Amino acid sequence: MRRIALHTRLKPGREDEYDDVHATVPAELATAIRAAGVHGWWIWRDGLDLFHLVEVEDYQRMRHELRDHPANIGWQARMATLLDVTDDYSGTDTGLPLVWALPAAPGGATA
Repeated sequence: MRRIALHTRLKPGREDEYDDVHATVPAELATAIRAAGVHGWWIWRDGLDLFHLVEVEDYQRMRHELRDHPANIGWQARMATLLDVTDDYSGTDTGLPLVWALPAAPGGATA
């Protein structure tokens, strides 16, 4: 299992629309994402900047599997109207490089 961090950026003025669209992600898309090996996907937004954390078995495989999935094709077309990024869903990217992490405390203690 890998954690992949991603950064995308919204087109100015599309913040509310982006939030609204993500309030109702189609069940078919969620099913396809899980079938492609994703265990969790979180998105945070700071103004126009979007930060994603993806827990996935194999990120490149996931991207390749979703690239031609009908639910994802429609979703990516919709995202293209909102995002200030061109993404061909090739699966060749590797996400953001990890710079630092605080490991969990021994025994699972958090303090």
